[in-house]
Amino acid sequence: MKQRRVAITGLGIISPYGGDLPDFFARLLAGESAVHFLHTDDIPRPLAIPFVSCHGFNPDEALGRPLAGMMDRFAQLGTAAAFNAWADAGLSRGEPAKEESESRDNWGVAWGTALGGTLAYEKGYRELWQKGRERVSPLSVILGMNNAANAHISIQLGLGGVSMSHTVACASSAIAIGEAFRRVRSGEATVMLTGGSDAPQAYGVARAWEALRVMASGDANTSPYACRPFSADRTGLVLGEGGAALVLEDWEHAVARGARIHGEMVGYGTSCDHSHLVRPEAAGQVRALNAALSDAGLAPEQIDYINAHGTATAEGDPVEVAALKLVFGEHAARLPVSASKSMHGHQLGAAGAIEAIVTVLALREQAIPPTAHLKALDPACTGVDHVTSGRRHKPLQVALSNSFAFGGSNAVLAFRAPA
Repeated sequence: MKQRRVAITGLGIISPYGGDLPDFFARLLAGESAVHFLHTDDIPRPLAIPFVSCHGFNPDEALGRPLAGMMDRFAQLGTAAAFNAWADAGLSRGEPAKEESESRDNWGVAWGTALGGTLAYEKGYRELWQKGRERVSPLSVILGMNNAANAHISIQLGLGGVSMSHTVACASSAIAIGEAFRRVRSGEATVMLTGGSDAPQAYGVARAWEALRVMASGDANTSPYACRPFSADRTGLVLGEGGAALVLEDWEHAVARGARIHGEMVGYGTSCDHSHLVRPEAAGQVRALNAALSDAGLAPEQIDYINAHGTATAEGDPVEVAALKLVFGEHAARLPVSASKSMHGHQLGAAGAIEAIVTVLALREQAIPPTAHLKALDPACTGVDHVTSGRRHKPLQVALSNSFAFGGSNAVLAFRAPA
């Protein structure tokens, strides 16, 4: 069966900087951090952590109050990002307009979330245990279900094909994008709306991450610089909320309707370390990287940039660099690598989608965002070309985006610059 080319015709994000997509990428190129110090009023033990919030996001304004009221924050962020991507693709909301003869019965949604509606469930616990109420909101189930975002997106955009959610920790949205890509490439779907969203500021979630001892330290002054991937003095990751979406479309279909094409998705590789729940393994990441290259029909020396998973954990960063050196050999030393999480934080199930967009924009704009705050490189992370300040006007044709999750689940996405 002939495989179809897959165009990227829509990009949408809820930016932690508060602006639009061009503003988001410009701030990344400038090395500007979106991390702030979160201090809650929880008594007797408030949260006091570096965090990335979408301060400028107003769900009532973005979605309308009736629709926003039917959603947990993760679904609000995701649906708003999806609407932005859909508009960017030049497609109409709701059921197809009368002048459109094409059915959307095979157009679908593949979404990623690590946590789903955790905030809705936490609100229920507070209502029952702290306020002594006898019952919770009758909307609690539909607010909290992991497939809420993709369900709302399918309904609002009139998409009759597959509507599915993927929960694979930090690789959730990367895998959702990869599975959407496969459906378009095979011809099963003409258009797929894909991406991810998460809102990890639930008290229990943040405390759980603290207990794992992988979160960066910081205060009101130092939080903007708390996430330092590959740095000798890194102290851990920074959590954040967010939503990001892409429209993947059959290339010929996109060209026929005159769509703007941001880039092309050309490959997808997955693997499992099958060795440990939280300790990454280079061999598993190597399999995912090689699978993505093979799927795309690319040689290692053809890759011009890698957006690293780069969480700034003590164990994760060196393992990822080791995997890159094993796959790329002599080319590794000349291979530009950066970790944009240093600026936008780690949005868990949304991270893969955010970084996919960063990678697509790097190719489209011929510019590479840096790993911010990387001043003293960890000797264990040497061997690749670490990008420490934004690089503009670079000839970039093909790039990879890495997502390596707890549970040993790995996903690598391959993109090509727009033709």
